[in-house]
Amino acid sequence: MSTAFTLNFEKESDNLSFNINDLVKSASEVIVPLGHINSFAARSPWAGLEHQTFEQVARRLKDTCDVDIYPNNTILKSANKKGEVNKKFLEEGMTKWLDIQDLDLPRNVAEQFCRNALELDQQSFDTSEGLELKQLAKKLSHYKPEIPKNYTILTYSQRIEQMGKENISEELNLHIIKWCKLYLDESQAVWSMPNREEGLYLAWKAMIQYDLALNHNIRKLLKLLPEDAEHALSEALIELEIPKSKLQDYLEAHLLALPGWAGMMLWRSQQATQEDKLLLEYLAVRISLECALVKSYLPLPDPKVEEQVLIEPLLLCWTQWGNMSISDWAKLSSTEAKARLLLADRFDQFVRNRLWLEAWEKTYEVQLREMITSKQLISTQQTKSVMAQFAFCIDVRSEPFRRQLEKVGPFETFGTAGFFGLPIETTELGSAHSHESLPTMFKPEYKVIEASSDADLKQYKQRENTANSLSHTFKTMKHNMLSNLLLPEISGPWLSLQTLARSFVPQKAGYAMRKMRKKWLHKPSTKLSLDHLHILDSELPVGFSEKEQVFYARQALKMMGLTDHFAPLVVICGHGSHSTNNPYSSALDCGACGGASSRFNARVLATLCNLPKLREALEKEGIVIPKETVFVAAEHITTLDELRFLYVPELSEEAQESFDCIQSKLSKVRDEANAERIVQLPTLDCHYKNPKGEVQRFAEDWSEVRPEWGLARNATFIIGERKLTEECNLEGRAFLHNYQWKNDINGDILAKIIAGPAKVAQWINLQYYASTVAPHYYGSGNKTTQTITAGIGVMQGNASDLLSGLPWQSVMQSDQEAYHEPLRLLVVIQAPSKYIERLLDRNPVFRQKVQHGWIRLASIDPEGQWKSWS
Repeated sequence: MSTAFTLNFEKESDNLSFNINDLVKSASEVIVPLGHINSFAARSPWAGLEHQTFEQVARRLKDTCDVDIYPNNTILKSANKKGEVNKKFLEEGMTKWLDIQDLDLPRNVAEQFCRNALELDQQSFDTSEGLELKQLAKKLSHYKPEIPKNYTILTYSQRIEQMGKENISEELNLHIIKWCKLYLDESQAVWSMPNREEGLYLAWKAMIQYDLALNHNIRKLLKLLPEDAEHALSEALIELEIPKSKLQDYLEAHLLALPGWAGMMLWRSQQATQEDKLLLEYLAVRISLECALVKSYLPLPDPKVEEQVLIEPLLLCWTQWGNMSISDWAKLSSTEAKARLLLADRFDQFVRNRLWLEAWEKTYEVQLREMITSKQLISTQQTKSVMAQFAFCIDVRSEPFRRQLEKVGPFETFGTAGFFGLPIETTELGSAHSHESLPTMFKPEYKVIEASSDADLKQYKQRENTANSLSHTFKTMKHNMLSNLLLPEISGPWLSLQTLARSFVPQKAGYAMRKMRKKWLHKPSTKLSLDHLHILDSELPVGFSEKEQVFYARQALKMMGLTDHFAPLVVICGHGSHSTNNPYSSALDCGACGGASSRFNARVLATLCNLPKLREALEKEGIVIPKETVFVAAEHITTLDELRFLYVPELSEEAQESFDCIQSKLSKVRDEANAERIVQLPTLDCHYKNPKGEVQRFAEDWSEVRPEWGLARNATFIIGERKLTEECNLEGRAFLHNYQWKNDINGDILAKIIAGPAKVAQWINLQYYASTVAPHYYGSGNKTTQTITAGIGVMQGNASDLLSGLPWQSVMQSDQEAYHEPLRLLVVIQAPSKYIERLLDRNPVFRQKVQHGWIRLASIDPEGQWKSWS
């Protein structure tokens, strides 16, 4: 049992010597950058804490924020009821734990206690013997277990609140939320915050003296703050007399108080050099304001440090799980009594939940192993002439679609990172803005522009401006003091018709509106700037040199394992999603690429691979693409289970035959994928006569809170040949990346997969995990009660933390039952053991993830033998 400790507020003479910038940088590891909701990217909330074990972080978060990151009893009971936890692994975990404990206690007694404690269905403790229990606890108090070494740091405002005086911590949070919203606002406020260009701290300092929510004395104090944020933060910490040894802990406590808003400040500080001190400014505002709010309470009395683990709960544990009455303790020697208390203290809720989680994960691993190894013989016996090959993103939603596609025709599918290794920023036709089209962990190195002839482009932009002008006029009138009085009369009839159509016939209304807009815009045929162009006002090089074109095409083909035996048609499949009235729509696009669809990347790669000069260069390196092979680009729409072709050049006779075959099969693939997926969505009617129509309704209905499940239930990342899993129904739970170890003698390809796609998959996995086990802290609450704030994110109500994770509907089947199973990602690599050993030796970061319990690792050697490395 851990004990909460607060700061010992003794002034230290060397407080002036600390480097505030270094302290802020180190403290920022407890939070993660939180980007704009329109460019939502999955991120592990504990990415900066992986130098500690999963259990250490769990204990720290419980002590600091009262957040549990192990699955709770309700989730574990559900898993146990479904048969997803093999009790044999729970027993094995308990045995291993007892093996490393130094307990002066009979083994059978310890085992029985632990076995009873692990039961999930338990009655509440009987406290009828309360007086006797207190007397016994007092008598045994000198047998206290060892004191925990991890202490909790509380801020001044939290200490005052804990003392029951005033809710200063809550008041501080409300003020900070208000100023963060004003500073970060991008679309909602009619008038922007004055002096925002000078930075958060100076803009806040200029305005705070007019904030009537603060009393006159506090405003007077804040008016005297230094003009420099670094100086202000340092001065506040010194004024509060924070010991130098506790400074980083104190900053961390403030960052964890509102990790969403702090995460947004951290993200913004990484995007532009003019805001690189934004997180420091945030802390300067927060702690300076706290200093002013608590000044009248100083000095606080010295905190009472509870150095003793409470004995009563430990005695109750033995009453419940050890079948010991209070009178039985009198029969024990002092050594036996201390040993029992020590066992009850060590085998706490954290250890019990860890053992349950590990048993659940081991059960899933064994089930996956048995499925794969039992299907391998079937797979290796099958050979077929392939008409078309498809390269899909590793996204778990691709697995069911690939499985259905392989069933209906002589097709072969490959899995690879959905941005296809292209570090590009893209500018679509007619757009004045570019967007990054690659995982957020990387930065673009090239720009690719979609272009058309001058005449076509001019006409297209005119039509687009006309279409957008209505929306712009509406917004302008809404924000004008006089015109907004006439707006209801002008817009009412049209908006009423739209509302009725969207509400009662959402599928038809949405389809009609999109079709009408598409017909009006009539986008002309376009080309991509793949050859290097000299554009003076571009920060990035536009297009690629011939050498770069060859490099990225070769890399993409090698990463997906497609370097020989090319089919007549190769389809590069990006992926995206479609939903209506959904703040989290970007979360259903590529989970790595900031909510961007990877359709643009698919077209770039397909176009590159059709260039004759590029093919000649690849042939010299041993990658021979037959003349009749043609690359095309498509987009997999995950909400609808559709494959839409984006780029189809002139086809060879063989490629045309393959293309016609695909077109004739796609409707069946879509119907089968629809039927498999629709029954998993919780709706009033689980029997649909028309699954296709229903999934279209889900995508178009603006009242639908769950258009699809996204990446929920993701559990494993499999790196190997498709033959390894093509006969397996992985239930949309697996990231699948093609890999052929025989073609990776030096291990470079595997290293890239682990450093890129595997890292992204782990972030996705832990974000879904965190949003399930701690939805109030790491999730984003109920979609129906969310408020979009400042145009950048969502809150619950009008003054909450900026919510960083997934909404309730993305992970929960119902109010009582989770849909996502919070298991840490299992990485399975098909390669000899020496390849895994080399990988772990060369990549200490990945080895640390495995050793500290952030990821699990297994391998399958050439003989089909499975080995667990975690």
